[in-house]
Amino acid sequence: MSKRTNVNITTEEAKKQDNIITELAYHIKDKGLTFYIGTFGCQMNALDSEKIEGILVKIGYIKTENEKEADFLIYNTCCVRENAELKIYGKLGALKHRKKKNPNFMIALCGCMMQQDIVLETLKKSYKFVDIIFGTFNIYKLPELLQARIETGEHIIDIWETHEDIVEDLPSIRKHEFKSCVNIMYGCNNFCTYCIVPYVRGRERSRQMEDIYLQVKNLVAEGVKEIMLLGQNVNSYGKNLEDGATFAHLLEKIATIEGLKRIRFMTSHPKDFSDELIECITKHDNICNSIHLPFQSGSTSILKQMNRGYTKEDYLALVNKIKKSIPNVTLTTDIIVGFPGETDKDFSDTIDVVKQVKYLSAFTFIYSKRTGTPAATMENQIDEKTIKVRFNELVNTVDNISSEFMHAQIGQEYEVLLEDTSKNDLDMLSGRTDTGILVHVKAPINFIGEFVKVKIISAKTHYLIAERR
Repeated sequence: MSKRTNVNITTEEAKKQDNIITELAYHIKDKGLTFYIGTFGCQMNALDSEKIEGILVKIGYIKTENEKEADFLIYNTCCVRENAELKIYGKLGALKHRKKKNPNFMIALCGCMMQQDIVLETLKKSYKFVDIIFGTFNIYKLPELLQARIETGEHIIDIWETHEDIVEDLPSIRKHEFKSCVNIMYGCNNFCTYCIVPYVRGRERSRQMEDIYLQVKNLVAEGVKEIMLLGQNVNSYGKNLEDGATFAHLLEKIATIEGLKRIRFMTSHPKDFSDELIECITKHDNICNSIHLPFQSGSTSILKQMNRGYTKEDYLALVNKIKKSIPNVTLTTDIIVGFPGETDKDFSDTIDVVKQVKYLSAFTFIYSKRTGTPAATMENQIDEKTIKVRFNELVNTVDNISSEFMHAQIGQEYEVLLEDTSKNDLDMLSGRTDTGILVHVKAPINFIGEFVKVKIISAKTHYLIAERR
């Protein structure tokens, strides 16, 4: 199978995939075949993996947490940074012997990494043992691809360059019954010079507001208490719709759903963060006072080269407006160190923004050259030694601010939605406040999915310890 463009999804096509699922289920039932999905990258990938899991379970596969014993191994890949791609190649190298030993063991690759021509050529040349390769636009076709592999014995590659329609009615299996992510849009039109996302996820495509509203309403009816609205840039929601819908309009509508306790969203682009959106957040108690607002660099010069569409002063003015309107808001961010041409002064401006804003936390990244992006061919690429020094300074600055904030919370009381057992202490449960602060508290495991009142008794750099009230 080859590359395709602008494919329309019809009702007949959806029925076709359902029929294939039924056929596969007949042949697979009672065989006890297992699957494992390794998910790399963002929350949108995690949501895609839930859909893949839903399809495989419907076919009759059984989920396993043991990657080494799975009969069907799927890697949902990321290509935002080179390191994510190297992880996949490393894993594939280790699987070659396993595939030789057991020809019936199947491997599938999907996700953003697969949308790159250079990756496909590498896989065809050096990793011919991979059974199925598909991309970001055609997850719904997995049953057909799987059937083709089983019936023909051929290696299946099905990558689409673009896809204008949105397919949302796929079976999915959520990790949690009490919270869920919901895609409100796909793709990105910003074309930041360092970013490969628009090339692998396509242009912006917003879902219809009524479809999103009904999905969230149904999730709440099933017991979901917290929703995370997802998009590469949620603030751009509605720009390709003809009804004049905006992200603020969408939030207003969803916030009225009875029983929905919390609404989160990410990611927001500073240049599109409107006064209307700020007003909407202040108006509704169930819209969380936690905003992820990437600034990437504090240097106006670097921001211009990045094609971010705002200056350092613009960003700080927006932050001040948000903090003035939402006094207890917490902000998190993304920061890139070592963008081509970054001077000591440019980096100093980045540190200055971090100190002024005082983020709850930050995702800090070393610039990763992505083939096909404008930044990859820019002059004055920064040497590794300089980047390492700057990166360490940035991480220390962010951590010091976070630690200071966390320790200031001792004695405060919060309401926390308990989400899981603590990774550090199985007697503790972990959850988050409305403002996104991670809290560990001693509680019975059956409290997972419940809201509890807690009092903070101690603090670490990135989380709080509390006792139940």
